[in-house]
Amino acid sequence: MVEQNTQPLQAVRIDDKTYRIEDNGTRALLFIGTKRSLLVDSGFGSAGSMRKLVEELTDKQVMLVNTHADGDHIGCNAEFDSAHMHPAEMPYYFQNTKADAAVSPLWEGDVIDIGGRNFEVLLIPGHTPGSIALLDRENRILVSGDSLSETPVFMFGEVRSIHAYIASMEKLIKLQGLIDEIYPSHGPFPIAPSQIKWAYEAAKKLAAGELPPQEPTFPVPAKMYSSGKATFFY
Repeated sequence: MVEQNTQPLQAVRIDDKTYRIEDNGTRALLFIGTKRSLLVDSGFGSAGSMRKLVEELTDKQVMLVNTHADGDHIGCNAEFDSAHMHPAEMPYYFQNTKADAAVSPLWEGDVIDIGGRNFEVLLIPGHTPGSIALLDRENRILVSGDSLSETPVFMFGEVRSIHAYIASMEKLIKLQGLIDEIYPSHGPFPIAPSQIKWAYEAAKKLAAGELPPQEPTFPVPAKMYSSGKATFFY
C-alpha cells in the first residue's frame, strides 16, 4: 500500500497485448488474450473507473485477479462481476471492502488460460496471508504484486508475517531460473529476478534483528529496514 494522490489513471503500453495501468503510485496490469483478458488488481478506486479504461483497451471479456487485498489493489473491484483471489486472502478482503462483487477462488497451481497466454498461480504469503504471484512461463515473466519491489515492502500490521515472507522468497528462488523480468505493483518497472534473492537475504536479516531501524521515507507506523537492494517497513 502507498500514499495516494489524485491523478487520472494512465495506461502505458508494454506491447500489443499488455498494458500497465498507473494509479497514483500503485499499478494494475492488463493482459489481452485471444479468448479473454486478465486484469491484475483494480487500483485505489478514486482516480476514475478501471473498468471503463480497460474496456477502451480491449473488447475481450475481463477476468479480474487480485494479488492481495490491500486497499490500493481492490478499489475498483465492485465494477466487475467477480474478483478472483486465493481463499486465504478472503477474510482480509472482506475486512477492507463493502463491495458486492462475487469472489471466486484461485488455488496454488491453478493456470489462468486467456488464449495464447497462461499464468500459473503461486501462493506467496507474508505480505498478506493469501498473497499470490502469477508466473508466465512461456514469456518468462513473474507478476509479483507487492511482495517484490525496489520500493519498500510493507511488513507491519497484523496480517503481515516476515517468517512466511522468507519461506515465500525461498520458494521463488527455486523458480528464479524461469524468470527474466518481474512486474511489480509499485516502483520501477520491470525489475530483475535478482530482486528475489535481495529480498530473501534482507528479510532473513530483519527477522534475526540484524538490521538497524531507520526513519521511514513517508509517515507510516513503522520503521524502515534496508539491506542491499531490498527495503521493508516493519
